[in-house]
Amino acid sequence: MFGLGMTEMLVILAIVVLIFGSKKLPQVGDGLGKMITNFRRSIKSVEPEKEASEQQEKKKEEIET
Repeated sequence: MFGLGMTEMLVILAIVVLIFGSKKLPQVGDGLGKMITNFRRSIKSVEPEKEASEQQEKKKEEIET
């Protein structure tokens, strides 16, 4: 995953625990999970709009030629 080995991931986890503490870690994980979920939803909602605008541009090009 992202070119990180097990050792690197453990070091990152240790740093996160030191920064946030073990009691806040579940809250941080929950917030991060919600953020990723919202990001994915927003990406999926933008894709149909992008496709529609591309189709409109193609129609404009066809009309102009």
